Amino acid sequence: MVYTILGIRFPVVPSLHNSSFRVDRRTASLSLFLRKNSSRKTLAVKSSHDSDSLSSAIAESDKVLIPQDQDNSASLTDQLETPDITSEDAQNLENLTMEDEDKYNISEAASSYRQIEDGQGSVVSSLVDVNIQAKKTSISVGREVKIVSDEAKPKIIPPPGTGQKIYEIDPSLLAHREHLDFRYGQYKRLRDEINKHEGGLDAFSRGYENFGFTRSATGITYREWAPVAKSAALIGDFNNWNPNADVMTRNEFGVWEIFLPNNVDGSPPIPHGSRVKIRMDTPSGIKDSIPAWIKFSVQAPGEIPYSGIYYDPPEEEKYVFKHPQPKRPKSLRIYESHIGMSSPEPKINTYVNFRDDVLPRIKRLGYNAVQIMAIQEHSYYASFGYHVTNFFAPSSRFGTPEELKSLIDRAHELGLLVLMDIVHSHASNNTLDGLNMFDGTDSHYFYPGSRGYHWMWDSRLFNYGSWEVLRFLLSNARWWLDEYKFDGFRFDGVTSMMYTHHGLQVAFTGNYSEYFGYATDVDAVVYLMLANDVIHGLFPEAVTIGEDVSGMPTFCLPIQDGGVGFDYRLHMAIADKWIEILKKKDEDWKMGDIVHSLTNRRWLEKCVAYAESHDQALVGDKTIAFWLMDKDMYDFMALDRPSTPLIDRGIALHKMIRLITMGLGGEGYLNFMGNEFGHPEWIDFPRGDQHLPTGAIVPGNNYSFDKCRRRFDLGDADYLRYRGMQEFDQAMQHLEEKFGFMTAEHQYISRKNEGDRIIVFERGKLIFVFNFHWTNSYSDYRVGCLTPGKYKIVLDSDDALFGGFSRLNHVAEYFTSEGWYDDRPRSFLIYAPSRTAVVYALADEVEPASADEVEPEPVDP
Repeated sequence: MVYTILGIRFPVVPSLHNSSFRVDRRTASLSLFLRKNSSRKTLAVKSSHDSDSLSSAIAESDKVLIPQDQDNSASLTDQLETPDITSEDAQNLENLTMEDEDKYNISEAASSYRQIEDGQGSVVSSLVDVNIQAKKTSISVGREVKIVSDEAKPKIIPPPGTGQKIYEIDPSLLAHREHLDFRYGQYKRLRDEINKHEGGLDAFSRGYENFGFTRSATGITYREWAPVAKSAALIGDFNNWNPNADVMTRNEFGVWEIFLPNNVDGSPPIPHGSRVKIRMDTPSGIKDSIPAWIKFSVQAPGEIPYSGIYYDPPEEEKYVFKHPQPKRPKSLRIYESHIGMSSPEPKINTYVNFRDDVLPRIKRLGYNAVQIMAIQEHSYYASFGYHVTNFFAPSSRFGTPEELKSLIDRAHELGLLVLMDIVHSHASNNTLDGLNMFDGTDSHYFYPGSRGYHWMWDSRLFNYGSWEVLRFLLSNARWWLDEYKFDGFRFDGVTSMMYTHHGLQVAFTGNYSEYFGYATDVDAVVYLMLANDVIHGLFPEAVTIGEDVSGMPTFCLPIQDGGVGFDYRLHMAIADKWIEILKKKDEDWKMGDIVHSLTNRRWLEKCVAYAESHDQALVGDKTIAFWLMDKDMYDFMALDRPSTPLIDRGIALHKMIRLITMGLGGEGYLNFMGNEFGHPEWIDFPRGDQHLPTGAIVPGNNYSFDKCRRRFDLGDADYLRYRGMQEFDQAMQHLEEKFGFMTAEHQYISRKNEGDRIIVFERGKLIFVFNFHWTNSYSDYRVGCLTPGKYKIVLDSDDALFGGFSRLNHVAEYFTSEGWYDDRPRSFLIYAPSRTAVVYALADEVEPASADEVEPEPVDP
């Protein structure tokens, strides 16, 4: 009898507690991917072992795991020779911001990453291995055929620079030079130590080729770092979960190891799909754990714990990538998504359905990147993927690793970048399935005691000063880029990483002393620098985005110049500002406040702007559409019935808010799936009642999927008003694709009129006009501009296609006149209807010249 989960065959395992039969490796193997006629003969016959052993579930252990309040690993940077850092009375210095009164000439900082090429076009690298002899034949489990571009060049991670250019970019940083030089010194020392002991970052970040399960021509080697464990054994279906069958040995670095020889017929000793765990005798008792470097894990039907899966499909079952990865676009338009909730049906969706149904939608809407949440395995579905248990394993809820690869390959075929929402800021508190208490102590991968616990998230915090934690996390980032061909990352919870207070109950005012002092976790910042080194050095087209709400200076400057090395920062303050504004009456909206919030970002440090993300869609919060239209969305979104003033207002402002956010907010743009058409209601994961220690009960939703899905059918229905909002978002994305205004160097805000409620700005070759007034429309309204000529409308939020009232003539032409207006050398007159956003472009940029306007070529006499 077998269960089937997304095509995976899951065998029913008989209880081992009262078993009387005796087995050896030839008869004790069960596989989730069991193939017919598989041989179980072994190279060396072992004596039979008693199968009466403990269950693999920790819940059945006789001993209870008790966290130990001990610190077994001091900060790595503390171990290195470093100068003392002292506090100083910092001046209250303001951030360098994009002041809207000036024209911006924003040129991207030169890349600090370079490429080298040898005669054969091969990668030059070295690797220091725990077991050099084994490494000679070791290969990573489950690797697919690589696509090699003719233009591919070998990459290297550049050596550290001077780290001094940040002071030229922002002289205000000189007041905190002691801290910043200390930070860069720690980074350089760590680079030197890695070069000395590991052969460089390239080798150091390939830990998955050495740790966990690796296959060679002669068998399988399994290694695990657990220095506090007293003993360790590999158990699983392949040896009938017998802890005496495959006992591991420990080296001087606390790494446990075992080698299993191939069977007589050359087949692997552990079948593909077999369940595996490591049993350890720890200071807290006997503990069965999923291997830390496991590549796949599955929860069997009716069971609570997950099982680690030995994942090594035969060559004919491995997915082979067919399409090259797209080049990094100049401007990012990101569609934030979640595989599980991406179906209109109340169910958990799959990689395959997302590939076939959602990716074409994203492409059609005009986005050029998809950011996928909840990829790393997480036992608790309602955590939104942020309580990771198995860092190297793609979530089995949605399908198999090969199906995820096919999704990414299809996205590349469509020209879409695929960004992964990676979680290195914390880990699940789960001791059954994750890293917590892995070796029986609370200080294995994490800081000990209270420093290693995030009280708000109920999760564990990594010790970024630990050598092996650095290896684990750097290798994890590289694994997803190398094995699955992701095109980059959104690093989650970076603010929590960079400060010991985790950004909780702290209001960042822009005073530089808030960023550079004792509250800064230098180890974490240095880790982020190393991660960006690895990602950008080995994958030059990869994109890194950091979720930082603090606005730390240098966050998006090159590492060689002294920065942290991210490509973009998520401009999180914008979404918070919109919620604040939406709680006010229309007459209390301030144009200057809106403009300041959208443009308040650091020079040369790029931002991804968004009006709302998944955060605003969660239960307990409201989307912008719901803030604007509330319960009227239930009854008045059909076109065959009259609208209401609330619906008209909501649809108009929804479009304006999104366009001005894209127009002024940053060099990239993000939208959470479904919000492009004003998805109603909120996201609520299936959950039961929660019983708190105080005795209080938090009501659940009876494990309902009703609000854990995306109703794409609403945006597609031509009889609903959602359709017009979706059409506008699509037009907005295609406008940016055509004109590239988000990354244009030219930006000038010429008008913020509080009385008229008008905002006018230039970005690139376009002129944006927003009339936020609730009743007033303006005829012959003068708009300043830089370039002379004839202008035409290229986007109009009042277009009937977008659910508007068609108050503008799209064939009208607008001619400039000379003379200064709003500090612009020229101007033209327009009609500005209330609650509309209109974008103008020079006519010759909109359409090619007609035949009679083309100057004839000279003809020889």
